[in-house]
Amino acid sequence: MAIKSVIRQVNEHVDETVVIGSWLNNKRSSGKIVFLQLRDGTGYIQAVVVKSEVSEETWNNAKSLTQESSMYVTGVIREEPRSHSGYEMTVTDLEIIHLTENYPITPKEHGVDFLMDHRHLWLRSNKQRAIMVIRAEIIRAVQQFFDQNGFTLVDPPILTPTSAEGTTNLFHTKYFDEDAYLTQSGQLYMEAAAMALGKVYSFGPTFRAEKSKTRRHLIEFWMIEPEMAFTDHEESLKVQEQFISHVVQSVLTNCKDELEAVGRDVSKLESIKAPFPRITYDEAIEFLHTKGFDIPWGEDFGAPHETAIAEQYEKPVFITHYPAGIKAFYMKPDPNRPEVVLCADMIAPEGYGEIIGGSQRIDDPELMEERFKEHNLSEETYKWYMDLRKYGSVPHSGFGLGLERTVAWICGLDHVRETIPFPRMLYRLYP
Repeated sequence: MAIKSVIRQVNEHVDETVVIGSWLNNKRSSGKIVFLQLRDGTGYIQAVVVKSEVSEETWNNAKSLTQESSMYVTGVIREEPRSHSGYEMTVTDLEIIHLTENYPITPKEHGVDFLMDHRHLWLRSNKQRAIMVIRAEIIRAVQQFFDQNGFTLVDPPILTPTSAEGTTNLFHTKYFDEDAYLTQSGQLYMEAAAMALGKVYSFGPTFRAEKSKTRRHLIEFWMIEPEMAFTDHEESLKVQEQFISHVVQSVLTNCKDELEAVGRDVSKLESIKAPFPRITYDEAIEFLHTKGFDIPWGEDFGAPHETAIAEQYEKPVFITHYPAGIKAFYMKPDPNRPEVVLCADMIAPEGYGEIIGGSQRIDDPELMEERFKEHNLSEETYKWYMDLRKYGSVPHSGFGLGLERTVAWICGLDHVRETIPFPRMLYRLYP
């Protein structure tokens, strides 16, 4: 009797008869032999149908298959050194589930807009599948790192009464009779959770209503936001570099085939191990001036600036101590130089930009009240946040990692739109 299996596990069934539910990725014929390239979501395998070895019905079924038709294929698993997977299937029976007609995504070249309109089908392609597997491995590695290092997963709300950083780039909605917004960050809630649990992290969707069309931006994206009580800026930087090292090395170990499928030069990832280089904002400004950039002190960096800096390093680089005026209200000033804050952006190599932003948070209630006034923030709205400083305030730090930018960097993708199953961009809400 045939054993039900998946392609990823055929190595456990050499010389045994298995049945695999699959789709036809490609097909070619050579006289009285049909070669079927099958996929089932876990991998790919070639199935060989020999006319003299199967029933007339099975042969006719094999000949009639079209791209993306679905079927149950029964056959014997053989070792095949010439195959990419090392295995091949000799078919004994083939039952068609659904015969597809006029599948819109063919082996020819298609434009990006066409592929995005058919994203629900484009996901089936080898490269897109590989990206989703790598994304899943990154998520697994993220959770593993925090679980192994004493963090508790906490879920912040998606509907919030105000912004986390005082910005206006928010999606507004009505919460019955009140105004509400889709969250742009869970950080403030994570600070509250850290005061209860010590070390916490959130992992969820966030939303930015910026009308940006760059290759680095999505409207809806996923953030990982750890927060740590009794932790200063320097300690947080060490956590961040160990965290990124763990994630990259996990992908290298567990996604070799997928990295090959996306065409990634893995030599660029093999050196991603802590510690990472660091430069201050001041040093970054001086460096940019030597490269011909006309950027004054006090201005934030854009993509060209970050790329120029990153090109000097093979690993991610921290840029620390930004001017207070261009950073969020909650960041702690440097005690030795109050015009800059204890913060850092981690810039990925190869032009992928900022993947982590973090800082030590203000823990002094008087200074936080000053910040509220400077930024015209409602003390009534933020009363609960102020309570964190009134009742047992401690030094604490945290950071946020953008999942999709990290996927883009690790996969070596040109655009962030391929890093999430169904991207939401400025002019795209379908499918």
